[in-house]
Amino acid sequence: MRFDIITIFPELFSGVLECGIIRRTLQSGMAEIRVVNLRDFTRDRHRSVDDRPYGGGEGMVFMPGPLFEAVEFCRGREEEFDGQVVLLTPQGEVWSQNLAAEFVTIPHLIMICGRYEGVDQRVIDNLVDREISIGDFVLTGGEIPAMVVLDSVVRLIPGALGHPDSAVNESFSTGMLDYPQYTRPAQYRGQAVPDVLLSGNHAKIEKWRKEQALEKTKRARPELVDKKSAQN
Repeated sequence: MRFDIITIFPELFSGVLECGIIRRTLQSGMAEIRVVNLRDFTRDRHRSVDDRPYGGGEGMVFMPGPLFEAVEFCRGREEEFDGQVVLLTPQGEVWSQNLAAEFVTIPHLIMICGRYEGVDQRVIDNLVDREISIGDFVLTGGEIPAMVVLDSVVRLIPGALGHPDSAVNESFSTGMLDYPQYTRPAQYRGQAVPDVLLSGNHAKIEKWRKEQALEKTKRARPELVDKKSAQN
């Protein structure tokens, strides 16, 4: 799977690409990630990527020229682009585990990290396939949202996680939050691991986990329970 990330701050991604699962998928060839500096597609000596909005108003807006050229560069010479261009913006569709599962099936993702007051509408109208937000709040730019999208998608690439079921049996994948997890020692500071987990009875363990997941979801995210009930 291929990712291109268009940003004016490419240095922000260095740490993300050098750690954990993302680093492992890069080394194994399961993913290809390229960080593209938008300023490389400017024409003036100041390497300007933004200008004041027509009609007045505060802030600055990304100009269309550099973004058009950057996206065209990322697409390369492909006659038919087998991917999607995604703009990270507070106005976008809210990111979710379901969207991550959808995005992992797309061979090539080009992510534009928005900043300032946004991007020229002609970029959205002509280049962007999806607008994505990571929540109802405003950040200084789209770089952190791009990292969120990248991390949540990469870990779903087949083979990226150590166990094939790791991405299946976790929060949101089943519509519920995850059940409580325990490891050694069985006793710690007077607190014991639940007996059922030590019983070796896999049917009872599975039943306990489902009950615990439902109880936790009702307590922390009751709207997920209501949503699941409505779907059933």
